[in-house]
Amino acid sequence: MQGQTQSISFDGREIRLTTGRFAPQAGGSVLVECGDTAVLVTATRSGGREGIDFLPLICDYEERLYAAGRIPGSYMRRESRPPERATLTARLIDRPMRPLFPSWMRDDLQVVATCLSLDERVPADVLAVTGASIATLLAGIPFNGPMAAVRVGLLGDDFVLNPSYREIERGDLDLVVAGTPDGVVMVEAGANQLAEQDVIEAIDFGYEAICELIKAQEQLLKDLGITQVKPEKPQEDSTVPAYLEKQCSKAISAVLSKFDQSKEERDTALEAIKGEVSETISGLKEDHAVRQALASSPKLLGNSFKALTKKLMRQQILKDGKRVDGRGLDEVRQISAMAGVLPRRVHGSGLFQRGLTQVLSTATLGTPSDAQEMDDLHPNTEKLYLHHYNFPPYSVGETRPMRSPGRREIGHGALAERAILPVLPEKDTFPYVVRVVSEVLSSNGSTSMGSVCGSTLSLMDAGVPLKAPVSGAAMGLIKEGDEVRILTDIQGIEDFLGDMDFKVAGSEKGITALQMDMKITGLSVKTVAEAVNQARPARLHILEKMLEAIDTPRDNLSPHAPRLLSFRIDPELIGTVIGPGGRTIKGITERTNTKIDIEDGGIVTIASHDGAAAEEAQKIIEGLTRKVNEGEVFSGSITRIIPIGAFVEILPGKEGMIHISQLSEARVEKVEDVVKVGDEVTVRVREIDNRGRINLTLRGVPQAGDAAEVEPQPTPVAPLS
Repeated sequence: MQGQTQSISFDGREIRLTTGRFAPQAGGSVLVECGDTAVLVTATRSGGREGIDFLPLICDYEERLYAAGRIPGSYMRRESRPPERATLTARLIDRPMRPLFPSWMRDDLQVVATCLSLDERVPADVLAVTGASIATLLAGIPFNGPMAAVRVGLLGDDFVLNPSYREIERGDLDLVVAGTPDGVVMVEAGANQLAEQDVIEAIDFGYEAICELIKAQEQLLKDLGITQVKPEKPQEDSTVPAYLEKQCSKAISAVLSKFDQSKEERDTALEAIKGEVSETISGLKEDHAVRQALASSPKLLGNSFKALTKKLMRQQILKDGKRVDGRGLDEVRQISAMAGVLPRRVHGSGLFQRGLTQVLSTATLGTPSDAQEMDDLHPNTEKLYLHHYNFPPYSVGETRPMRSPGRREIGHGALAERAILPVLPEKDTFPYVVRVVSEVLSSNGSTSMGSVCGSTLSLMDAGVPLKAPVSGAAMGLIKEGDEVRILTDIQGIEDFLGDMDFKVAGSEKGITALQMDMKITGLSVKTVAEAVNQARPARLHILEKMLEAIDTPRDNLSPHAPRLLSFRIDPELIGTVIGPGGRTIKGITERTNTKIDIEDGGIVTIASHDGAAAEEAQKIIEGLTRKVNEGEVFSGSITRIIPIGAFVEILPGKEGMIHISQLSEARVEKVEDVVKVGDEVTVRVREIDNRGRINLTLRGVPQAGDAAEVEPQPTPVAPLS
C-alpha cells in the first residue's frame, strides 16, 4: 500500500499527513497524526437527490476505545451510541464545514473522522476538524476552503497552542477557533471569567496559527498535483424571483417595518402575501413563464419568497438601522425573571424570559455516587455537573414525534453547562453532584443563552453558593460587501436570515463561554472583537434584571435535598471502613439510614435527610479510623461477653477486649461476676498486638462513682468540611 506523508512543523510540534494509503474507496482520505494521536478522516460525495432544498451534509466523529487501550464498559463490550463528547466533536466538525459548501449543492456529503489512537498530550478534536478540510479537498468536492482549526489555552499570562488535556484543566481558557483565508468561521470556548480583551487576543493568536495550516494544505495539494475545485453557482432561472420582487416587495417591506406587531402577526401577514401571489400566479396563462418555471420546480415559489424576505429585512437593517420589532441594533428585548417558581420538593427552579423566548430551569442536588461515569476517550471519567436541555415542538408552535435528545439538544446543553462550570463552588466545600434541566417553553432566538440565565436562577434558588451569577446574550450580524451591522440579542428571524450566531456568556467579571457560528466563509478578527465587546453591556443588563429576582443564593437548601457531611480519613484505612465484602460500611448505612461514598483519596461523604443520622455515621467512621494508643483511657459499654473476657466499644464501631485476668485485681472465676452486657465502664488500653487487636484493662482504672477522678475521654479528630 503506497502513500505519501507530509510533515508540518507547527508550534514546536510535528503534524503528519498521510494520504493515498487508507480508505481507497472514499472520495478523499487523510490520516492526521500528532504525537501518538491518529485520526483518520474521510470525505465522500454521492449523487444528488431530487426534491430537496437543503445541503444534505453529515459529519460523524467515531471513537474507538482501543485508541486508548481500553475495552468498552457496556454490557455488549463494544461501542454503540456515540458518547456525548463524541457528539460534540461531530458538531465541532460540522459547524465550520457547513458554511463553506455552496448553498445550491444537493449532493449527499459525509465526513467521517475516526480516532484510531489517542495521546493524552494531544486532543483529537482539532486534528479531526482540520482533517475534514483536507479530505474534502482531496475528494474534489466544491468547497470554499481550505479551513483549519486550533485550540488555544491560557497558562498564567501565556497563550498555549494546542494544549494537552492536563494543560486545559490547569489553564483559564479552552478555546477552539476555526478559520479560512477569509477570516474566522467558528469559535467555541470556555473561560474562567476572562476579560473580553483576553479572549479577543486569544482568537487573534489562534487565527495566526490557522493561516499557517491553511498554507500547508495548499502546499499539499500542489505537491499532489491536485487543483482545488471552487464552487461555481449554476445558472438559475430568475423569472420567479424577478416576478416576486416586482409584485411583493412593497407589501413585504410594509410588514417588516410594522414594529408594533407580534411575531405571530408578522408571520401570518407574510403567509398571506405569499398566498395572494400564489393565487395570482395560478390565474396566469399556462404558457406564462412564471407558471412554467414553477411547474418544473414546485418549491421554487417558497424558496424565492424566503430569499426576497431575507433581502428586504437585511436592507432595512443596513439602511435604516431598524429591526423587525423596532429595536435599535444594540437593544435587548424585554426581560423577566423569577426564582422559586416550583414547589420546594424541586430543589431549585428559575423561569427566564426574553421577548418570546422562555426557559424553565430546575436544579437537583445529588450525592457523589450520582456523578455521571463517562465511557469515552477523554481522560476525565466522571462529571459532577450536568446540564440537560430539552426543546419540545410546542415551543415553536409545531407538532412532531418526541424522541431522545438530538445533536442540537446535546450541543445547547453542553454550552450552558460550560458557561456555569467556572462559577461553581469547589468540591471540597460543596460536595454535591448538581444536575440542571432547562425546559424550553417558548423559542424565538437564543434559547441556549436563556438556559444559562435560567440555570443561574435555579442554582441560586437551590442554595448553591455560586462564585458569581452568570448571564448570556446572542449576537447576530448582517454583512453585505463592506457594510457590517452587529445585532444584539437576535430573535428567530434574525438568526435564520442573518450571517452569524454568536453566543456570549459570563459574569460581571468576565466571559465564561463563547460559541460563534457563521453562514459566510469568514469574518475578520476585528469584527469578531466588536461583537464580543458589544455583548458585554447586553449581558450586564440581563444580569441586572435577573438579580432583581434573586440577588444571592438561598441560605438554606430545600428540605428535600440531601444533607452532606464531608471529611477526610487516612486512605490506608479505607479498607477498614468498607470491611470484608463491604459488610462494615453496609452495616453503618443500615444502622444510620445514610448513603456513604468514599473516594480513593480518603474523602468520605455522608448523605442523609436526617442531620443527626449523618453525624452518627460520621462518628462511627471516625471511630473506626481513629488511631488508638497504648495508655489511653476510654469510657464505653460492654457489647458482648465470652468465657475469656468482655468486649467494650471504646469508640463508635471500634471494640477492644478485656481479658478475664484484667477485670479485677483479684482472681475472677466468671466474667459475669464483674460485668454484664450494657454496663458502662472506663478502661485503659493495655496493648495493641501485632494483629492490631486492642487489649484493655480495668485494673487500676477508677470507675464512675469512685472517689478518684476519672481521666477525660480523648476528643475525636475534627472533620474536614
